[in-house]
Amino acid sequence: MNSDGQKIAVLGLGPMGRALASAFAGGGHAVTVWNRTPGRMPAALELVAAAALSSASESASEPAPAPAISIAESVQSAVHAAEVVVACLIDNEVVRQVVDGVDFGGRPLVNLTSGDPGQARDMAAWAASRGIGYLPGAILTSTPMIGTPAGTVLLSGDAAIHAAVAPALSALGGRIVYLGPDPARASAFDVALLDLFATATNGLLHAFALATAEGIAPTEFAAFATGIGSLLPDMATRFAEQLEAGDFPGTRSTIASAASGIRHVTAAARAHGLDAGMLDTVHRAIDRAVAQGYGADGLGRLATAFRLEVEPGRISE
Repeated sequence: MNSDGQKIAVLGLGPMGRALASAFAGGGHAVTVWNRTPGRMPAALELVAAAALSSASESASEPAPAPAISIAESVQSAVHAAEVVVACLIDNEVVRQVVDGVDFGGRPLVNLTSGDPGQARDMAAWAASRGIGYLPGAILTSTPMIGTPAGTVLLSGDAAIHAAVAPALSALGGRIVYLGPDPARASAFDVALLDLFATATNGLLHAFALATAEGIAPTEFAAFATGIGSLLPDMATRFAEQLEAGDFPGTRSTIASAASGIRHVTAAARAHGLDAGMLDTVHRAIDRAVAQGYGADGLGRLATAFRLEVEPGRISE
């Protein structure tokens, strides 16, 4: 362990938990791990140690010493062995069950478990009611990226706790971003980005299904699909600027033209017996925008058209 190393407890040894523990250990911190399934601990620990040693060796000019990693028999013993506690479990309810009744003795809990913004606020209130210093976060990268320059983790919540744990968390990647005091802020970014990932990925797969149904070979289709995908970065920047300005010029394309296009795609999908639910969602948003008089506006306007109108007693579109 280097002179700047801290004692870190990692609760949860799923794939992401192992990646976190490896990154901490590879970064020179003494790591104590705990898992809900004790029988999996030895094998998981071997993976953690091997990855940590590899990471430490890559960044060292001399052969790196074996990483300091130990197993805790209980959550309480893991917490007592640490200066910073990091949780990465299946969901926030499990985090509550695992740490409820544990004496943290002033040690901060960094919760990198996935959840939605409402859960993030509930967890922060729950932790505060138990005197636990709490900082929630969201991991935006896959396990191989943790501990590398590409590793990205968002954090939000108590600024003083963030300042205290920031040196340790820097081992997780090149982009460890603090978003301010709202405990739900990191989760808000996370769910919006997951929305993009889920709809884009499933849109791509749905397109493969439609192309295949039309007799197009997947590799033949992919050559053109990559070109469509390359448009997204510019669109993200342009739409963001338009949304902030409230101005949606239809100089490149219009919602009215999108209405025509989506009808063709939906008809083709249904003709082949494909589930067109995702397309229907887009179609409804386009129809709402056109009905509101925005047919001549650019596509960025559609970001305002996905909200459902809520009336007393029912939700309608």
